[in-house]
Amino acid sequence: MTSIDGIDLYLGLDVGKGEHHASALTPAGKKVFDKALPNNEPRLRELFTKLQAKHGTVLVVVDQPATIGALPLAVARDTGCRIAYLPGLTMRRIADLYPGEAKTDARDAMVIADAARTMPHTLRDLVPADETVAELEMIAGFDDDLAGESTRIKNRLRGLLTQIHPSLERVLGPRLDHPAVLALLERHGSPAQLRKAGRRRLSTLLRPRAPRMAERLVEDIFTALDEQTVVVPGTEAAALIVPSLASSLSSVLDQRKLLAARIEELLEAHPLSPVLTSMPGIGVRTAARILVDVGDARAFPSAGHLAAYSGLAPVTRASGSSIRGEHPSRRGNKQLKRAFYLAAFASLSQPESRAYYDKKRRQGKHHVAALVCLARRRIDVLFAMLRDGTLYQPPTAAAG
Repeated sequence: MTSIDGIDLYLGLDVGKGEHHASALTPAGKKVFDKALPNNEPRLRELFTKLQAKHGTVLVVVDQPATIGALPLAVARDTGCRIAYLPGLTMRRIADLYPGEAKTDARDAMVIADAARTMPHTLRDLVPADETVAELEMIAGFDDDLAGESTRIKNRLRGLLTQIHPSLERVLGPRLDHPAVLALLERHGSPAQLRKAGRRRLSTLLRPRAPRMAERLVEDIFTALDEQTVVVPGTEAAALIVPSLASSLSSVLDQRKLLAARIEELLEAHPLSPVLTSMPGIGVRTAARILVDVGDARAFPSAGHLAAYSGLAPVTRASGSSIRGEHPSRRGNKQLKRAFYLAAFASLSQPESRAYYDKKRRQGKHHVAALVCLARRRIDVLFAMLRDGTLYQPPTAAAG
């Protein structure tokens, strides 16, 4: 946050599900309010109005701007208060500088207020989120949950198949995202059931969903079945579990398809959508995550600040004359870091990204480290694009 001039009262809110604790400090550090408040609009509105009438301009600061912190921020904005966000990790580190080890709501609220008063550079601006970004944030969050659930189910399915028939898992495991494979496992959840169904019935089942893959997949399945003659203990139980897991995974993937369609609609309605999607590797879901967490990048003074917030700024370890080198940061916004990482991976089909990645590999970096370097470099470009509102332009041969 660049400036908080003209603030007459700093109100820190330690937000909670049922109630929030509010602590207010004057610019001189005098505490003028310290109470718990219910999480409802009338009491919050009453407090904000009363404090403004008595003290003047109030800055309301929270450490959780979304979910349970959304209502107090909306009410504060509606009553004319200024608002800001103190990142939770920053708040915890600042709290370690204060005496005492107790972890209480009252102490946390006071720390938030005092940090806003004495360390304004630690705050982030909270601009009013328009309806598009607000809906995107909710849908993207749910999509992240579904992605995690999808990964969990796929890992469970692959684990079961590996346990009872490793050869069959090598054929079906990498294809679990395909609706034809899931339909197959819903109907025939064990090696014995697959063999009993026969080639013709399996081909009939697969062909409507995978016309080009059906015959080859059936042959691969029977080749795998022929590689194992023993029945592993637990196969009968797995035959009950596999169809259920396949059905659950199919449902989750269908939900993600519906969400992707809605995310795409919302993106098309936002003015920054052409800017984001013009950059190679940034798809619908990645653009939504960047729009929710970064916006137009005005909250970040430089690309370096954005990289640090994303956990992609390298950290140097040095002790005396011994320099241990750099390593990726373990801090930052993990969802945003993953989005930038996946976008970098997807951009490897672009000559410029591939050339930079190959350069880092030649320097001795392993695959993940080279991708992190590429993601960090792309943040510089994306930051300039968002700042200036310009579309992506491939680097010229002279510039390269």
